[in-house]
Amino acid sequence: MPSSLVSAVPQNATGLAPSLPEVHASVAVPERGGWLRRLLAFSGPGYMVSVGYMDPGNWATDIAGGARFGYTLLSVILLSSLMAVLLQALAARLGIATGHDLAQACRLRYGRRAALGLWLACEAAIIACDIAEVIGTAIALQLLFGLPLWAGATITVLDTFLLLLLMQRGFRYLEAFVMALLAVIALCFAVQIALAAPPVGAVLGGFIPRAEIVTNPGMLYLAIGIVGATVMPHNLYLHSAIVQTRAYPRTEAGRRDAVRWASWDSSIALTLALFVNAAILIVAAAVFHANGRTGVEEIAEAHALLSPLLGAGIASLVFALALLASGLNATVTATLAGQIVMEGFLRLRLRPWARRLVTRAIAVVPVLAASWFYGDRGTAELLVFSQVVLSLQLPFAVVPLVHLVADRRVMGALSISRGVAALAWALAILILALNAKLILDALG
Repeated sequence: MPSSLVSAVPQNATGLAPSLPEVHASVAVPERGGWLRRLLAFSGPGYMVSVGYMDPGNWATDIAGGARFGYTLLSVILLSSLMAVLLQALAARLGIATGHDLAQACRLRYGRRAALGLWLACEAAIIACDIAEVIGTAIALQLLFGLPLWAGATITVLDTFLLLLLMQRGFRYLEAFVMALLAVIALCFAVQIALAAPPVGAVLGGFIPRAEIVTNPGMLYLAIGIVGATVMPHNLYLHSAIVQTRAYPRTEAGRRDAVRWASWDSSIALTLALFVNAAILIVAAAVFHANGRTGVEEIAEAHALLSPLLGAGIASLVFALALLASGLNATVTATLAGQIVMEGFLRLRLRPWARRLVTRAIAVVPVLAASWFYGDRGTAELLVFSQVVLSLQLPFAVVPLVHLVADRRVMGALSISRGVAALAWALAILILALNAKLILDALG
């Protein structure tokens, strides 16, 4: 491979460089101070991870789920979010306790061959996620500026350089950018909820799980898509790396303290993501399902119908702005995740711009093909399918994560308790069972 595309990675005694060495331990953490000051010092990684819980892939599954089945799938969003809180906390714990991200830990614990297989699975998930980002951003550009989908998809290649510009300023600038866009998305959906005025009783009832979700193949397909769109595999790798940007003392006491604050950071951020994620489905249920528009699946169709059905011209504009912010945000985190898994599994580091161009080029091709042959409908179906692919790849990240954080040989004194391990294994088994059910339904 040309040397201009590969950069050297300094290695430590374990043969592995720190995760994201250019920003490792670069964010100062106060040794003293009140709880708010310390929480703010650790706040950031959780919000970057939360981006994956409200990206364009979530929009597709939530809009389709709300339009077809009303508020029923809110229980799936709630369950997925609770799963995410636990799994992301475990990912952060792994990174802080071991000094390795999930990819590095897998390479050390399972060996080169297993690492290669896990890397391929993770790359498939990142490409599926990138497809969703390309489609979402292209649709947003189409809605706001009238660009055809193929042109918007092509323009998304330029966002390759967005992360590079932000990283040059420092990791805190990158976090601030992400958090600002998250605030835009949250504000936009607060406006949408206020305009839609959904019935409170029906919304609360939707958070109660129903057996129909598993027995109805169409509902199960969307439920699996919601799980895949919410608990994204690459987010586990990402979180285990970016928590190490904090300059906490690398002692047992310092690590314990860091685990506590990192867990608070991710739990608060993912609670915000839960409300945004649920808001997308609630708006779809209140506006489309309630008006008999149960066939709405495409983001562009949802945009076109919002203002007429709500009687407010601003509704569609706010919707498109939130979608653009969502696509841009997801671009940043997917880029970082791709860098982390390649360096951790393969011990190979491409230049960031080269890595991003390769991943984005792979994602743009199916989007262009779908829009060329099938039009908007093809991209909508591809968007939902990409989220199902993410769910099918999820066990390849969850199972190693749970196994590692429960292993005292890996985690030392910071290994999880038997109770937490049992709960984590139960979630892993649930994900495997849902995926198996989906495959059996597809084959049948």
